[in-house]
Amino acid sequence: MYVLNNLIDFQAYWELYPLVAKSRKSLRIGIIDLVARQPTKSIYARIVNPNYTSVMPQAIAVWMEQMGHEVYYITYTGFEDLYRDLPQDIDFLFISTFTQNAYTAYSISNMFRQKNIVTALGGPHARAYADDAKYYFDYVLGLTDQTLIQNLLEDFSPHPEEGIILSAPRQIDNLPSIRERWKFAQKNLEKSRLIHVVPMLGSLGCPYKCSFCIDSQIDYQPLSYDQIREDLTFLQAQEKPPIVAWYDPNFGVRFDDYLDIIESTVPSGKMAFGAESSLSLLSETNLKRLKKNNFIVMLPGIESWFDFNGKSKQQNNFGLDKVKAVAEQVNVVLQHIPYVQVNFLFGLDTDVGSEPFELTKKFSDLAPGAYPNLAMITAFGNSAPLNVHYQSEGRVLDVPFSFLDGNSGLNIRPKNYPMVEFYDRMIDLAAYTNSPQRIWGRFKANKHPLPRWMNLLRSLLSGRGIGGNYGEIRRHLMTDPEFQAFYSGDSMKPPSYYHDKIRASLGLFYNHLPQKTLHYLNHGEATPNPRISNALPMHTNAPLVANL
Repeated sequence: MYVLNNLIDFQAYWELYPLVAKSRKSLRIGIIDLVARQPTKSIYARIVNPNYTSVMPQAIAVWMEQMGHEVYYITYTGFEDLYRDLPQDIDFLFISTFTQNAYTAYSISNMFRQKNIVTALGGPHARAYADDAKYYFDYVLGLTDQTLIQNLLEDFSPHPEEGIILSAPRQIDNLPSIRERWKFAQKNLEKSRLIHVVPMLGSLGCPYKCSFCIDSQIDYQPLSYDQIREDLTFLQAQEKPPIVAWYDPNFGVRFDDYLDIIESTVPSGKMAFGAESSLSLLSETNLKRLKKNNFIVMLPGIESWFDFNGKSKQQNNFGLDKVKAVAEQVNVVLQHIPYVQVNFLFGLDTDVGSEPFELTKKFSDLAPGAYPNLAMITAFGNSAPLNVHYQSEGRVLDVPFSFLDGNSGLNIRPKNYPMVEFYDRMIDLAAYTNSPQRIWGRFKANKHPLPRWMNLLRSLLSGRGIGGNYGEIRRHLMTDPEFQAFYSGDSMKPPSYYHDKIRASLGLFYNHLPQKTLHYLNHGEATPNPRISNALPMHTNAPLVANL
């Protein structure tokens, strides 16, 4: 009986062996981090793009190697020959991307799926537009942890008709250490000879509930303090320690804890840091401590002169009172932090008439050393509460993904502006903040060489280009019947202008763009597109003249 039972067990095991072997074999996996959406020759992009790489693709690469798989990790910053550099002879492809790079990701996925290679999408686009991406990938990953990756690689199969959306129940509790992902980070450092930046996270989520932000949905959660100490110790031991860019949605919520870690680990001046933080945390006491610890870049969000006052600690200050108070505080910040970028959003429902734009000009005069980052409000799928609100009112336009970068295309009908008037005001503001007088004013106000020359390059090479882009869109709104029909809601077909731009930017990848996307770009769709929402109306019935 013993022998018979063992023969039966052996026979059962042998029948199952192919499945067991598949789950255990070492896979060859490609990981692509799409930083840029198209080739570029911009000097500014050459300096900064390699420093915009994401943390999670590197973390996933580490996890996959720890599982015994072979990983081919590449980043695309706009200067590589991506078509030539795509990983070959792999079993599985993972792509991470922002929404403006989605068509490149869709094309690459299509190329590999035609070779029977399973593909997965992660990153911001996967979280914002999972219902669209699932038609172009076998798997679409939302919140991702090591368990999700392990389960996926143990049992994956192609899903050619409609991919599977996967998500971890919550954000991760810990990340692989800098030491573990160093070989991946180094590949990016080698691409930028002037500035070397390594991304780090000290926390996830955000305590603020700004309705436009995807992180407002995620509870604030600090990561391991011991891990942060270990990472900083490792980085400062490098021959040329890189700048640490804290990718936290809002760095310094537990200010004393994080500065205690830095002070106890890094000798003053040994390393430099940059972070995004709310003005409410940047008191003069905290600023002195940041300066002592060599924080050289700070990106506070102002967003609006009439909303989101919690982040700037303005309580009941609005309009001109808020401008004066914020400008005064930003000038104090500039006394301690060399490079300060302030972020503004336009097209919010609280914006009316010329006031938001004129107040921003006033701020630019009162705080000449700060770089004003101007952006139009953008609805990224269902990723934030405000997006769902816009959808419920039928105000979201199905602008192709490539133009959803805050400057290339407005995909929301502003509540209080005809479209042409809104662009007129953006053109005027961009021209003002990037005029020779303001560029020279920022140059003089910044004493540190890094922000001085970075601001100059950015203003000359990027800022004016953004203003020119606004002008190009405005011209089409005035003269192009396709633009007029699309932006009024009379047509769901994206203007040919967008299609032509996408074709030019994709180059060889355009030939691999999936037919479903090509159909959408060429002909529009007869039903609401999942890139907006399957459940909510896409268009209003606003008359053409009123909306333009």
